[in-house]
Amino acid sequence: MASAVTTRQIATRDGVMLIADVAGNIDAPCVVLAHGGGQTRYSWQATLQALVAAGYRVVAYDARGHGESGWSPDGKYSFFQRADDLRAVLDDAGGTAILIGASMGGITSMEAISSGLLLPEQVPALVLVDIVLRPQRSGVQRVRDFMASHPNGFATLEEAVDAVAAYNPHRPRPKDGGHLMRNLRRTEDGRLRWHWDPRIVPDNIDDDMAELERISRSFEPPETMPTLLVRGGDSDVVTPDSAQDFKRWMPHAEIAVVPKAGHMVAGDSNQTFNSAILDFLDRHVRRRIQ
Repeated sequence: MASAVTTRQIATRDGVMLIADVAGNIDAPCVVLAHGGGQTRYSWQATLQALVAAGYRVVAYDARGHGESGWSPDGKYSFFQRADDLRAVLDDAGGTAILIGASMGGITSMEAISSGLLLPEQVPALVLVDIVLRPQRSGVQRVRDFMASHPNGFATLEEAVDAVAAYNPHRPRPKDGGHLMRNLRRTEDGRLRWHWDPRIVPDNIDDDMAELERISRSFEPPETMPTLLVRGGDSDVVTPDSAQDFKRWMPHAEIAVVPKAGHMVAGDSNQTFNSAILDFLDRHVRRRIQ
């Protein structure tokens, strides 16, 4: 049976309102789920339920400029701003939480820690989902190209399904594209557009890579912070070489590989992904608090 989920609003420092789903016992260890660029909190639905069933309290939120959360009034979306938003989410959740961040959400988590917006003692464990400090430029470019494509939206839901199928050819084409409607919005002209602010994609990839390089120079989590990198076995963003580079830089980190999964690991192989993070948390968090 699915656990009850409540939706709440969280105000950021600059007044943008974030929307979050919350589930689980209020006294349980808290997990915050931070989605990737172009996704929404709904990408974590199955993972949220698996974590709650395992005894955690879970917060999954829409990042600014995504889903039902507000957009930046100035159209700017720096990782420092996103990290400050994450701080607001943790404050609302009680100040301490395990962080699980996919792609953009993982970079946001690293920025929050490296910038001092979150202290190490506030993060009992960190899970990075298919993101490292030096990802493959070609894979990042492919993600950017997809997000910047179709600026005029789609005339029908079927057209949106076609676009996703072309981006993820390894996934079976869905028989019913209705689930995609949570990632779409119907605008005044009657067309369907992705449920994110088009301005979240910087003008060029060099801006993205420069931001990652800046964060990489200062991100040094202590060995006392258990860290797991979960990468897709078929990912073009985090390759075996870039994962090993990450491991050399952070020897205490663990690496889990989800076979036949691409960059969107949790969506490609959710059961295997959930098993990996639950095993990690059982060994590093549950035993510590028991």
